[in-house]
Amino acid sequence: MREVKLSISSNPLTVLSMGVAAILWTQAASAAADDTPSTTLQTITVTANTSVRDKVQEDSVYIEDYTPAKQASHLSDFLNVVPGVTVGGTSTVNQRIRVRGLDDTNLKVSIDGARQEGPLFYHMGDVTIDPDLLKQAEVSVGNNSVTLGNDALGGAVAFETVDAADLLRPGQKIGAKLKAGYASNNDELLTSATVYGAPTDNVDLLAYYGKRDTDSGEDGSGRELFEDSESENVLLKAGAYLTDNHRVGASFSRTDKEGVFPFRPDFPSLGDDPIPQQVKRDTYTLDYNFNPLNKLVDVDTTVYQTETEISRNNNAEVTSDYDWNAKVKTTGAKVENTSVIDTNAGRHKLIAGAEHYKKESEMARDGAQTGDDSANNTSVYLEDQWQMGKLTLTPGVRYDRYKSPEFVAGGSTYDNVVGALAASYEIAPRTQVFASYTQLFNGPDLAQAVFNKNGEGLYVNNDLKPEEGYNSEVGVATTLRDLTVADDALQLSAKYFRTNIEDYQLYMRTGDRPGRFGLDCETGAIGGECQGMYNSDEDYKIDGVELAANYAVQDFGMGLSYSRARSEGDKTGDSIPSVSGGSADSGDRYMVNLNYAPNDMVGLGWRSTYVASITDNQGETKPSYDVHDIYMDYAPRQLDNVTTTLGVYNLFDETYASHASRFNAIEDESTDFEPGRNIKASLTYQF
Repeated sequence: MREVKLSISSNPLTVLSMGVAAILWTQAASAAADDTPSTTLQTITVTANTSVRDKVQEDSVYIEDYTPAKQASHLSDFLNVVPGVTVGGTSTVNQRIRVRGLDDTNLKVSIDGARQEGPLFYHMGDVTIDPDLLKQAEVSVGNNSVTLGNDALGGAVAFETVDAADLLRPGQKIGAKLKAGYASNNDELLTSATVYGAPTDNVDLLAYYGKRDTDSGEDGSGRELFEDSESENVLLKAGAYLTDNHRVGASFSRTDKEGVFPFRPDFPSLGDDPIPQQVKRDTYTLDYNFNPLNKLVDVDTTVYQTETEISRNNNAEVTSDYDWNAKVKTTGAKVENTSVIDTNAGRHKLIAGAEHYKKESEMARDGAQTGDDSANNTSVYLEDQWQMGKLTLTPGVRYDRYKSPEFVAGGSTYDNVVGALAASYEIAPRTQVFASYTQLFNGPDLAQAVFNKNGEGLYVNNDLKPEEGYNSEVGVATTLRDLTVADDALQLSAKYFRTNIEDYQLYMRTGDRPGRFGLDCETGAIGGECQGMYNSDEDYKIDGVELAANYAVQDFGMGLSYSRARSEGDKTGDSIPSVSGGSADSGDRYMVNLNYAPNDMVGLGWRSTYVASITDNQGETKPSYDVHDIYMDYAPRQLDNVTTTLGVYNLFDETYASHASRFNAIEDESTDFEPGRNIKASLTYQF
């Protein structure tokens, strides 16, 4: 039998119902055809006792299985294949993840289990990681579980870096992987080396070093996208089984990017003089697993610290106002136990956990600290996946105690309990309908670090309310086999969702620009000389659908997807505002992928993305765009362990800006345009 790996999505609503979802297939052993199918973004796998609902609502991108991900320099190169997910920002210092229109300040983003908390600077992104470090990215599209918790209104993105076990071949004790890559649009050169090994049966080690040099590129109209940078990436990992039941691991990862960028990197074509800048992230993790031969005990514990820093030094070329250093540090620990209990009334999978983390921000100008702030959260949760034949019920409850930032909400403490309930039912063999309802809670976040002034010129809102609401979804997923020939597989899924958010939190600035009215320094009323956080006077809802279809037969795979999300305020009808200006909504997205592997040496692929235009309630239109990519893998038999990859991205040199990026309908220079045609080539040697 064979395991089919691909990613497909389909849109039965319109003639164009197509969208990219990664379509890949590889050969591997699989379980019997009458077992329950589980869907992930990149893989159609047949396994037993797996919830279709979980897999449909949590997509995964496996880097080695998806050719564009293997050549990725930006998170958009692979995360965009997940229906409902869009990554904006042309520069890698401006990567902005959006899930159903909510940006990463409303998502739980983690690297190897370490939370990446707190905003830094609204003209730059807050997610700092080089894709070459990654093994996979798991995306919870929407918050559908109490296990996610605070800071997860829109869901979660969990990045996982590569392990020695992922690279070692059976019986191999030590190995190495060398990689070189080049991109034509910005003369980007990547070189990396990974050494890994298992000196004993119970110990594994890995060391990675990579360097990426980048020049300025061009958009489809030939406008320069200013960037001249060098980045270094380091990953160190070690793991050991102390006994058969106890495993400990430790890791350190760093992304360090230095270069010359526009002082507002989300305006890459702006004619202002670029200035020297550095973006750096250090993440430390320590994990422990205890898994004895007892179905009641499977304990995972993670302790972590991560720090992201932006440093700018313009050497007085612009003004001292642009010479500063901002950083956010998050320290935390999480422990979770999974128990499986069989009863006469069915099987229970109990997930019980506790988490505590603290996030701190600092800001300094001209070498002197101007302010700092912090917040912390402690939570406990319990979820029960109760399987009773064809029916599965998943109730959950979570308690959060959140202490807010001093200079945002006066250090107010919020005690909050949320609940969740999900259900799925197998209405036919390999066909399930599902529904879920999850209450939401989000305490006041840190202010952007660049605004830290220890209360000077700030309105501290002691009455600031936490964001609350719910996320609800209904859907169906099915797998059909042997439709046209033996061993083919067609997997279909469809979801409708609604997210309601009350007391949405906004930051009001002062200044002479539209929308910057300031707050009264005493009352917090709109209009005044202070800046600060306040609750929107209207509630928002986000409605949408996500459709996917995956088909694989022999050497061919095809994937289709469609996604749509629209937000609306209950008073004005306006969509949720974006930190990068304008509306957070994106146009309907249709994606298609085709893959063909005629033999074990060659793999061919084509990806097409069409995003329809969208006009917000203010009459501003983000135009449509249509982008095509082609790519090929080649592993010659004559050169064992060598793989070459060639791709042409934005094949027809389209001029466009992602709907998740900054957009200005009047001034092109203030729009964050994507690169034009980009030819990428890479060579990997693993031994």
